[in-house]
Amino acid sequence: MANPSASRTPPRAEGAAGRPGDQTRLPTLDDVARVAQVSRATASRVINGVRNVDPELHALVWSAVDAIGYVPNRAARSLVTRRAGTVALVVSDSDEHPDDPFFSRLLADPFFGRVVGGTMSVLNATPVQLALHLTGNDTARDRLLGELRQGQADGVLLLSLHPEDTLPARLVDAGVPTVMVGRPARPAPISYVDVANESGAALAVDHLLGLGCRQVALICGREQVPASQDRSAGFRQAMARQGHAWPPYEAGDFTRESGEAAMRRLLDRHPGVDGVFVANDLMAQGALNVLRAAGRRVPEDVPVVGFDDSSAAPAAQPPLTTVRQPLEDMAAEAARMLLARVADPGLPVSCVIFDPTLVVRASA
Repeated sequence: MANPSASRTPPRAEGAAGRPGDQTRLPTLDDVARVAQVSRATASRVINGVRNVDPELHALVWSAVDAIGYVPNRAARSLVTRRAGTVALVVSDSDEHPDDPFFSRLLADPFFGRVVGGTMSVLNATPVQLALHLTGNDTARDRLLGELRQGQADGVLLLSLHPEDTLPARLVDAGVPTVMVGRPARPAPISYVDVANESGAALAVDHLLGLGCRQVALICGREQVPASQDRSAGFRQAMARQGHAWPPYEAGDFTRESGEAAMRRLLDRHPGVDGVFVANDLMAQGALNVLRAAGRRVPEDVPVVGFDDSSAAPAAQPPLTTVRQPLEDMAAEAARMLLARVADPGLPVSCVIFDPTLVVRASA
């Protein structure tokens, strides 16, 4: 193996195959090694994702790949590594929403884009590709498991949105390396990342009560979803610590429309509400719309705090005070955990919990 040195210069592109004027053939691994000034074996180790390669050599090889346009032979590499070179980002939900199709809800939610962005921030530095799978029913889940057993992906990053979802446990039983974004709704020996949702709800409550609110209400998400359960529990505990035994609440399903409907019910049933904590930013947008239509000023009459700090928060009118969960960092950590599990399937089950922060804007 060639040793890195301070005098080594960055790779320079010299035609499609790394030689002046040669435009007749595709670049090869030998070309990568020559341009990077390393051995062919070192270039192969870097491109095939073998661990314990000197970081400087790693950077030189990938710079050479970019410089000459080398495209690794994925089929050949999989024969060597016995891996597909792909991980699956699986979004698993129920398709029992005839008036709100699964795919439409998914693509409209800023949450999903932030997960993809955080995942790609890690995978972009590796040869591993990301494949998206949307599973809305048991047939789709069965098909996915069959593909995974055939080796079409090396592991799974899982977003499980359905409270009765059996997919986390089935992935564990099938021995598929898996890391979830969010804790599983059903107990399962599966690794995951999450945010301290209860602590985040307490941040919102303390802020609203600190503004002088006397009747703070909650708009929660679907009550069977773990994140919604934890945010609701954190809200009630924080309110109880300050003497509020039974604060009003209404449930939505994390969409803007459901936030509007929940806010209308709150105003009808509890007209004295003077502060609202909403379990995500999209529902909070809906709540703001209803308060504005009802002539309630925000924040003068009813301060509102959301949760997520998604793109919906600064776009709201007025801009939304919200509890930030560092979703990009969470997804990046989940991707790193998954790559480690793919490399060593015997790793113990683990979790990483991130701390939330309060982002104060004009709504509270």
